[in-house]
Amino acid sequence: MAEKELAKVYEPTAVERKWYETWEQEGYFRADPDSGKPPYSIVIPPPNVTGALHMGHALNNTLQDILCRWKRMSGYEVLWMPGTDHAGIATQNVVERQLAGEGTSRHELGREAFIERVWKWKAESGGQIIGQLKRLGASCDWGRERFTMDEGLSRAVREVFVRLYEEGLIYRDNRLINWCPRCHTALSDIEVEHEDKAGNLWHIRYPVVGEPGRFVVVATTRPETMLGDTAVAVHPEDERYADLVGKKVLLPLVNREIPVVADEYVDREFGTGVVKITPAHDFNDFEVGRRHNLDLLNVFDESAVVNAAGHQYEGMERFAARKRVVEDLEALGLLEKIDDHAHAVGGCYRCKTVVEPYLSLQWYVKVGPLAERALAAVKDGRTRIVPQQWENTYYDWMENIKDWCISRQIWWGHRIPAWYCDHCGETTVAKIDPTVCAACGSDEIRQETDVLDTWFSSALWPFSTMGWPDRTPELAAFYPTSCLVTGFDILFFWVARMMMMGLHFMDEVPFSDVYIHALVRDAQGQKMSKSKGNVIDPLVVIDQYGTDAFRFTLAAFAAQGRDIKLAEERIAGYRNFVNKIWNASRFALMNLEGFEPDTVDPATLDLSNADRWILHRLNAAAAETAEALEAYRFNDAAGTLYRFTWSEFCDWYIELAKDDLYRGDDARKETARYILWLVLENLLRLLHPFMPFITEEIWQTLPGARPAPSIMVAGYPRPAPERDFPEGAAEMELVMEVIRGIRNIRGEMDVAPSREIAAILSCGSVESLHLLKRNEVYVMSLARLSDLAMGQGLERPADAAVQVAGDVEIAVPLKGLVDVEEEEKRLLKEIGKLDKEIEMFGRKLENPSFVERAPADVVAKEREKLAEVTQKKDVLLASLEKIRKLA
Repeated sequence: MAEKELAKVYEPTAVERKWYETWEQEGYFRADPDSGKPPYSIVIPPPNVTGALHMGHALNNTLQDILCRWKRMSGYEVLWMPGTDHAGIATQNVVERQLAGEGTSRHELGREAFIERVWKWKAESGGQIIGQLKRLGASCDWGRERFTMDEGLSRAVREVFVRLYEEGLIYRDNRLINWCPRCHTALSDIEVEHEDKAGNLWHIRYPVVGEPGRFVVVATTRPETMLGDTAVAVHPEDERYADLVGKKVLLPLVNREIPVVADEYVDREFGTGVVKITPAHDFNDFEVGRRHNLDLLNVFDESAVVNAAGHQYEGMERFAARKRVVEDLEALGLLEKIDDHAHAVGGCYRCKTVVEPYLSLQWYVKVGPLAERALAAVKDGRTRIVPQQWENTYYDWMENIKDWCISRQIWWGHRIPAWYCDHCGETTVAKIDPTVCAACGSDEIRQETDVLDTWFSSALWPFSTMGWPDRTPELAAFYPTSCLVTGFDILFFWVARMMMMGLHFMDEVPFSDVYIHALVRDAQGQKMSKSKGNVIDPLVVIDQYGTDAFRFTLAAFAAQGRDIKLAEERIAGYRNFVNKIWNASRFALMNLEGFEPDTVDPATLDLSNADRWILHRLNAAAAETAEALEAYRFNDAAGTLYRFTWSEFCDWYIELAKDDLYRGDDARKETARYILWLVLENLLRLLHPFMPFITEEIWQTLPGARPAPSIMVAGYPRPAPERDFPEGAAEMELVMEVIRGIRNIRGEMDVAPSREIAAILSCGSVESLHLLKRNEVYVMSLARLSDLAMGQGLERPADAAVQVAGDVEIAVPLKGLVDVEEEEKRLLKEIGKLDKEIEMFGRKLENPSFVERAPADVVAKEREKLAEVTQKKDVLLASLEKIRKLA
């Protein structure tokens, strides 16, 4: 039901709650696969079930919602598929912390009871982020919400695992993986967070066997792993060590003989050019070990404690063992020196424990054949990555891809559907739990205890959420999906894997476009983090400024390939924009009381230049917005709408229309009301994808029959030929330029806006003169003139300030308007202040230590400030020159 009028002040909270509930109840988010409309689909990057809304989510989902609302209004059947990820390690850690608080553990509960406990937590506390996404205005099809461990997705996961296993693309092998000694599980590369830390480079002497007194010196950042060395390596072209290749050295402390091998992996320039090779504790060394058939000697257990293979250090935690090893080497005279050395240290993304490269038996996907198709699909354009620069990153990853470790040693997740036979030793892999071994028929079988990497189920997301492996109407209508909006950090770990799985199981790419958005950083360009105290909480911001202001800010700064520097002042600035829209709408509605737009025949209206101009600009705004959204230039679309709303509609057209509304005859008044209504109604629809709540609230109060029950299912404005007035718009631009010229003179001479002045317009052509005479009422009103002379070749008074607009010379007589002496004093005072600022910025920028040491963006900002104050000074000097001519 339409309301009669808008409140004096816009209060977002109640409005947002009211309209979101209405949209959900009316089913406007629901997709109908049988509607016959062209399909448009997006799958949400599923947030962790443990998560809360952060800036990355806010940006990602705002951009998705803009696309979905825009396409829905443009006549598409839109499916925005929502859901959450079970987030194996993260969720298990949450529940384990709860259990620890209760004085128990998952091991005391046992696997089944623990899993029950996690499901209970998920039902009670999981998924709070869904409610937070709704606050953001996300128009997802919530009736189709999925969870990566719901029944349907579990079935899809099993189907995929078994098929890949049967095709020889899933296998089990003893290899080196990332291992968290606290969580006791393998980790994917993305679950390891690297941080540069200060460390050391220890130079250790290894005696050459059979050559008393000869040593080779190796440099290492991890002396404790030397207990597992099975070789030392040199570069095959390093002449310094050519005679050593094939000989043996004695491994200090454990006194084991190990060979010297030649391998191109060795960097001749680093350290001494000799490196220790520990295949069971370093990824690069593992590959060297395979090339040279070296032994794999694991000296740590799953808690990173030295095991029996570590000889006298058995039972010591790895860092305690490091300290003891260094002390013992020093005592034996085998420690040559210690250098300071910063290096990247990997930590578990959940518990921050330093990750250990660890040799263990794991399950892998052979990704080479899958990657070939995924690589080709981007190269041949079936999937487009925007911005295009990310395509090279994708190619690089896919061309150098390694097999994917998919097993995790935790309990929460999709348990691997493999059963081991204690009778014959064979493995049975099945979609349905078997009761006997497939090889020998024995019932002495036990299921694999490992679960699948969270990314395995996420890789199936675009088709598993739509009901695969069944042939569903959703799959037929909405797969492949139209677009994926995601951050660059998961381009490989998620996007590439969805590409591989989609092509393998659906024989089609999972999405036509991948739009990669940037990071949201703080105002100084630093990454937001709790430790820095620079995190902006989206929910706090929404409470303070309203959802629409927040969403518009994110869109306005979402330039391709450029991180967003966000400060609360910017959100506050766009709240002013929200208020501008509200106040302009209140003005319009006050002037539209009793107006019935449906009774007006637009073809009969006698349009003014101002009317033609705003209609022409409306067409341009509609065309530019659609073009920018098609190209994922969200900032350009937002910028177009901001300028059209604030500058063209509010600051110009509403002001121009006031004369017609207040003083025009009936026909002129009726025309102005119709154009005001038409432009506002179209503007609200243009803004709706960006600012859904305020636009719905205002749109529902407009007079006339609405074309739809809600703005979100009304049509998105397109340029209309009948609103195209290039000549009329160009004429009005000249009138506006004249008004701006007079206003500029007012500003330069510090004439109060309320004071009426005189102006002389000397026109260079008859056309300009006739045009300005037709629009005299606008010039008089908006320039606040008491007297206006117009003609050709008019004489300019000697005391006049002059501006030029097109072929029109604007002269404003200053005699009696300006107190020359006072104005000169004022200008000199202002120029003096600016001189001090210019000197200050100049000194700073001439200081080499500031320019060289300060961050580049800080230096750039100082240069901008200097340019700004210098420009201000130039303007004031020009004004001073004009004033002095009057003396």
